[in-house]
Amino acid sequence: MTNTEKWERLSALLDEIEAYNRCVGKVAFDMECVAPPDGLEQAGNDMAILGKQIFSMTHDEAYVRLLEELHADHTGLSPAQASAVEHLYEDWAKTKNISADLSYEMDCAFNKAYTDWLRAKQADDFSLFRDSFAKVIDYTKQGVLLRDTQKATVYDTLLDDYEKGGSILQLDAFFDALKARISPLVKRIVTEGKPIRSDFLHRPVPIPQQEAFSRYLLELEGLDKNRLVLMMTEHPFTDHYGASDVRVTTHYYEENFISNIFSTMHEGGHALFMQNEPKELYDNHAADRMTSAMHECISRFFENIVGRSEAFISFVMPKLRELSGDTFSDVTERELYEAVNIATPSLIRMEADELTYGLHILVRYELEKAFVNGEITVDEIPAKWKEKYAEYLGVEVPNDALGCLQDVHWTGSYGYFPSYALGNAYGAQILRTMEKDFDVYGAIRQGDLKKIGDWLTARVFSIASLSTPDEWIRAVTGESLNVDYYLDYLEDKFKALYALT
Repeated sequence: MTNTEKWERLSALLDEIEAYNRCVGKVAFDMECVAPPDGLEQAGNDMAILGKQIFSMTHDEAYVRLLEELHADHTGLSPAQASAVEHLYEDWAKTKNISADLSYEMDCAFNKAYTDWLRAKQADDFSLFRDSFAKVIDYTKQGVLLRDTQKATVYDTLLDDYEKGGSILQLDAFFDALKARISPLVKRIVTEGKPIRSDFLHRPVPIPQQEAFSRYLLELEGLDKNRLVLMMTEHPFTDHYGASDVRVTTHYYEENFISNIFSTMHEGGHALFMQNEPKELYDNHAADRMTSAMHECISRFFENIVGRSEAFISFVMPKLRELSGDTFSDVTERELYEAVNIATPSLIRMEADELTYGLHILVRYELEKAFVNGEITVDEIPAKWKEKYAEYLGVEVPNDALGCLQDVHWTGSYGYFPSYALGNAYGAQILRTMEKDFDVYGAIRQGDLKKIGDWLTARVFSIASLSTPDEWIRAVTGESLNVDYYLDYLEDKFKALYALT
């Protein structure tokens, strides 16, 4: 059998496997967006049963044989096909020593953890999540320790899963640089920064008007509405089931309209990536293989570099006034720009300003590193969370709902949070490269976000799934990740904003 024939057989199997994966994703989407509270457990069980079928298919003897043979020799395959084989082989190698029964148990535990987390957050009672949390950590460790190859620690292995080449050593250096330059700037702003008007930020705006503005923002970002869904959930996220079915979620707060603006911009960035990978990659099972930080780079780019820029606020202000009536009639463009960029240490990561955001990620990184590697217990997490928020942000955490229960991520993944911080750094570096080709903020001021989207599609989206993070950022910008671009961007922006010399 030729390699071309082997690929055709493997591709046929993948068509079926991916159909099951899409079904799991759609049940998960339903569970987070529309299922009634008493239906969550059933949805989780349905996902686990579907997951059992997927596990069987991806560990079937014929599938594995084709994968191993093409991994050993992929002569004659296209770059997209060869890349798909490498990624699929890596996925299989990570799970090949996990039994079908253990895989099913893990899926059930992760799905139950989500429902328990949701109840715990709503009740402000960590004990309702504690046992599920501990079980998910234990299962995660089991999965890593069953692999043939591992990194220095369990957490190093998980970091590498999310960001190829990622490690504690790399991230410690990254966050040390961030702390060295951002923490002093935050303190200067608190003690020396000029006052910024913010009285209008929590004026009520009816939910229908907020939804209309969200749809306007998604269209402005360049998304194809015929391939897009917008819904509401407790914790905003974006998912897709092929390039023609991309689903954005947000959360509306009647008295915090600003929150929804940047949540929508963020999730729209993810959606833009999903809608604009090359068709060849989708056709050859090679799409959606970019790392988490690559994806977060684009979402944070649109949320902050675009969305919180003075140029963008100037452009959207007329539409904002149109949809909100007299709500912001006494607010100038400059006042709104300054207000949405207020740098104030706070409790909630998703509501954090652009400057202090990295410190929120630092807290999560240090806690993940500790509890995954067995340095602290689950029971210590709430108190440790409060200690670190006091240390890095100088804020008192009043309860666990506003503390360690605020994020959904720990119901099933560890090692993802650093992706947000790395994504910020990638975005600033990409901005500096983009500015060599055209006037980025000039385009934003005209509402021409398509120019940015087209540049990203050609330079960023086209190669992300085929590249390691280092290969990708070097191809886009000409150098490896350099955190100084990000730190310079933050210092320049916030020193000017707060009139610091």
